[in-house]
Amino acid sequence: MRIAVAFAALWCASLAAAATPALEPDASIECDNCAGWNAEQPPFRIYGNSWFVGVRGLSSVLIVGSEGSILLDGALPQSAPLIEAHIRLLGFRVEDVRLIGNSHAHYDHAGGIAALVRDSGGRALASAEGAVALESGRPHPDDPQAGFGESARFPPVPNVRRVRDGERIELGDLAVTARATPGHTPGSTTWTWRSCEGTRCLDIVYADSLNAVSAPGFRFSDPAYPERESRLRRSIAAIEALPCDVLVTVHPEFSRIFERAARRTAGEADALVDASACRAYAADASVRLDARLAGERAHPVQGQSQGQ
Repeated sequence: MRIAVAFAALWCASLAAAATPALEPDASIECDNCAGWNAEQPPFRIYGNSWFVGVRGLSSVLIVGSEGSILLDGALPQSAPLIEAHIRLLGFRVEDVRLIGNSHAHYDHAGGIAALVRDSGGRALASAEGAVALESGRPHPDDPQAGFGESARFPPVPNVRRVRDGERIELGDLAVTARATPGHTPGSTTWTWRSCEGTRCLDIVYADSLNAVSAPGFRFSDPAYPERESRLRRSIAAIEALPCDVLVTVHPEFSRIFERAARRTAGEADALVDASACRAYAADASVRLDARLAGERAHPVQGQSQGQ
């Protein structure tokens, strides 16, 4: 009976999605946090050939190589013009972006990808589940936030290249590795690479969200779906174990990257370097998950607001 009901719900959702016109790449999304997230943030070098080109509340990272660039995440649809302006301000060309990797397919990280793909001529990268969501312009049906419905839509992205867990994607002298870290969404992906300054090379981690955030009614502790908790705990452990000299999180505040960048500007040369940062990020995520599960035990129905 559970399978039949679930199938019927997905079938009805598919019909509704097919009847709803897709958002255009230049659409603007309104949400409680959107204006603050999309506030201007001057771009800056993270390390070596890696640059922060995102907005105040949403990260986007540019990795520059001799045969083109790799961009990670596109923030909101209305963030795309700012990201492109930041790339040009740094002296690089939007048209040299050949690959655009996505952390997870929510409007605050994937919303700008359609416009960035169009303007650069590059191709989007995502996990299999993430690609399904990107191409449809809405969260995957198994996403904890899928229950937000039409308010969770974003411009769909064509022709997404599927990547596997542990796959190394090369572009000339650049290489990034996709790390599956599902839980926040079924297709969540953390990206890792090495950047060098002279003979010193550091491991950089662009870590996806590890927060157990959902639409109302979704329970990470539902005994019928034990994988909801277990896959998030595995993802927390995976990020904890990564080689990690520099951490950048999809929401900048979780890695305190602006604070660290300011300290570097003030003269602390290695302010962005912290080999314990991924372990601290994982530990905080574990505490948050425990708190979420405790809340679910205390209340029969629980959900949280979109984002993060």
